[in-house]
Amino acid sequence: MSFQGLLLEESGGKVSSKIATLEETALPPGEVTVEVAYSTLNYKDGMILNGLGRLVRIYPHVPGIDFAGTVAESSSPEYRKGDRVILTGWGVGESRWGGYAQKARIDAKHLVKCPAELSLRQAMAIGTAGFTAMLAATALEDRGLTPQAGEVLVTGASGGVGSVAVALLAARGYAVTASTGRAANHSYLRELGARTIIDRAEIASPKRLLDTERWAGAVDAVGGATLAAVLTQLNYRASVAACGLAGGNELATTVIPFLLRGVNLLGIDSVRCPLAPRQTAWRRLARELPLAKLDAMTETIKLAALPALAGDILKGEVRGRVVVDLSDS
Repeated sequence: MSFQGLLLEESGGKVSSKIATLEETALPPGEVTVEVAYSTLNYKDGMILNGLGRLVRIYPHVPGIDFAGTVAESSSPEYRKGDRVILTGWGVGESRWGGYAQKARIDAKHLVKCPAELSLRQAMAIGTAGFTAMLAATALEDRGLTPQAGEVLVTGASGGVGSVAVALLAARGYAVTASTGRAANHSYLRELGARTIIDRAEIASPKRLLDTERWAGAVDAVGGATLAAVLTQLNYRASVAACGLAGGNELATTVIPFLLRGVNLLGIDSVRCPLAPRQTAWRRLARELPLAKLDAMTETIKLAALPALAGDILKGEVRGRVVVDLSDS
């Protein structure tokens, strides 16, 4: 049976995209075939759609690193027709066809069931970005962070991970400070729950080997020199959860914050996260993330709008979450 999808093709080292009619026989092998309802636009999707980073090696290719939908066929005892499911990570949209099509096929072990409290659209409004934000918040709390500890910084706060992190942490009672380079987004971030907003220039690079202590914890979606600056400003034994590289993938720092303040740099990987913490994260998201705030940060588009937005997200010009509606695409 045929279906619609966004197909990437490569010619002469240049990647182009088009809406194409695809056949189920072209789908990769897997135990579960899913009728995809929604996907999202993430920073990594922007790189893939622009042919950057050699994230995709084999073309033609259907991108989209996450999706939510309904099981159409399953040879796995874990899933049956009609089950609502979520996929994030596991190389989907990179090494195998992804969510920018009306059908996908995947191994059962890489799926999670959509919590009953969430619609499929809400699940993808959370998507990879929100899932990553929850993993970051959990990692910080596992290292002892509590709302009573002090200010918690979120860098890249207007983006997908940052927006969900601000809303999630604020809902849990934390005093959230949001860092952004766009003054137009200040009211947006306050509505999500940020108590304080700082310009990203304040933490654009380290000012000294060890700066004044300020942050009880931090979720960093920027990386690069911003992450290096945050390390110098963490409170004694505080932690920063690193989960993005919009500001660069190199980290030029010193061991001084680690040796003199005992700070912790926590790496957040949402791609190969095991099943048990995945399920826990999704249960917590369904229970703890204010859905009204999720709706406020979410825009819905069709497949045809993706190529134009792919460049915008790489330039930091996409606010919050972008959900891709696959119906009648």
